[in-house]
Amino acid sequence: MLFVFNPKAGKGKIKTNLLDIVDIFNKGGYEVIIYSTQKPKDAYEKAKEYESKVDLIVCSGGDGTLDEVVTGVMEKKSSIPIGYIPAGSTNDFANSLFMPKSMTDAASMIMEEKLYHCDIGRFNNQSFTYIAAFGLFTDVAYQTDQDLKNILGHVAYLLEGVKRLFDIKSYHMRIESEELTVEDDFIFGMITNSRSVGGFKNLTGKNVDMNDGLFEVTMITRPKNPLELQEIMTAMLTAEDNTDLIHSFKSARVTITSEEPVPWTLDGEYGGSHTQIEIEKEEVDSMGNVNMCKAIEDMVQDVVDEKKDDWLSEGRLAGVAEGRLQLLTTLIQSGKVTVKEAATLMDMTQEEFLAKSKTIS
Repeated sequence: MLFVFNPKAGKGKIKTNLLDIVDIFNKGGYEVIIYSTQKPKDAYEKAKEYESKVDLIVCSGGDGTLDEVVTGVMEKKSSIPIGYIPAGSTNDFANSLFMPKSMTDAASMIMEEKLYHCDIGRFNNQSFTYIAAFGLFTDVAYQTDQDLKNILGHVAYLLEGVKRLFDIKSYHMRIESEELTVEDDFIFGMITNSRSVGGFKNLTGKNVDMNDGLFEVTMITRPKNPLELQEIMTAMLTAEDNTDLIHSFKSARVTITSEEPVPWTLDGEYGGSHTQIEIEKEEVDSMGNVNMCKAIEDMVQDVVDEKKDDWLSEGRLAGVAEGRLQLLTTLIQSGKVTVKEAATLMDMTQEEFLAKSKTIS
């Protein structure tokens, strides 16, 4: 296992929990490689480096640390599972999954090895775990001082954002999806897969399903006067969709074009400036896991269909099943499939699969 953590996240609380967390992992049967991030993109680089060398990657920190690990795994097209121990200031993703606030409880949950399936977003050629956003408040996460985040938590983001209310910039945009097409001046927009944004729950609606293949889209038009601004803020804070100034809908794919480059944030980190972006669901199976099982199953079935007559004609009692077992064993040896994936496809436990594979090797 690779365990990578941000030592500064959440007042550095990992320091008082590190030994207990590693002990939980050791008792779960894992040898643990520990890495403390030293600079931005460290978690991303380590995830790419170790995804083929370990059976599990666990990260601890804020949403940005999780995003780095998921992005690294996605780029490598890896099927490795990812565990997450939240330690940041707001932890929107963890809040959305109702994860334990105790770091040791979160570690114990990871050792239960129950995968939670959730959607990952594709933002042009980048990935995001729970939010892609622009406009008011969106640069707050990466411009708010880390010490302020540690002391005040999500209130720090709000305080920083309030300072911008009197300097609101709008962008003329065209939003296109199957559900809605609209063109207007917008001060804020977010495409999310989260029940919590900036530490505030239900901003994206109360019926959020994180693995339904749909994103929650919220676009706020430029207010023309203080009364309209108050109407917008009230609607957001109460999570009530009762104003024409906010466009809210669900969609699997959204295209946004603008007349000028718009700075975006992805999971609280700067995502670049763009005049056109396309957002859609990434083909993933669980928290950062590329869905390899269907592809593997299709590949195995193609070979079985091609060779099953030969296997049966050779008098093999369990020709088709044995052929699948042989092929999966070869894929494991070449590093393309894990034992866990192969066992799942054969409807066996890992121990049963290993025992069976030895009889034909």
